Amino acid sequence: MAKSARDCLLDCLENLEEGELRRFKAKLNEFPVRPGYANIPRGRLQKADALDLKDLLVSFYTEEYAVQLTAEVLEAINCKDRAEELLASTGNRPQLQNSSNVHFIERHREALIQRTTSVEPVLDKLYGSVLSDEQYQKITAKETNPDKMRELYRLVPSWDLRCKDKLYEALKAKNPHLVKDLEGQ
Repeated sequence: MAKSARDCLLDCLENLEEGELRRFKAKLNEFPVRPGYANIPRGRLQKADALDLKDLLVSFYTEEYAVQLTAEVLEAINCKDRAEELLASTGNRPQLQNSSNVHFIERHREALIQRTTSVEPVLDKLYGSVLSDEQYQKITAKETNPDKMRELYRLVPSWDLRCKDKLYEALKAKNPHLVKDLEGQ
């Protein structure tokens, strides 16, 4: 019998080492969540053991989003293996990753740098949610579109899955033919 999302979440949280669990709770408290959701209050997180934490995640975010958010936070604290195990155990595979687990924007880096023709509209969609004012200004100051994309890609290694997904969505909205062409490869 397959495990429920709640059971998979609990297994994942119980298997975190003490330091990992502390980092997870600290990052979860400040992690940007989807519109319509709120962060779990710090006081409730600090007191929570794995079982309480699972209950908090499900009550604040619903089962499906709790699993996704937990995986994103795990990736953000450099527990990628744990995130992948959680996603695999729930059958919840990120749609933008291929079988080698490389995100679309990483897999097509070179083509996106060379072939993205409208960079500013992409940056506008990322402004405020992914890019700070300083980052936005630094990128738009570059002269050519490839230079702007290269500057944007300098930020990617520090991004979590949510940020990469936002870039993918922005590219898809503003350069749909390019994204469709690359997805067909």
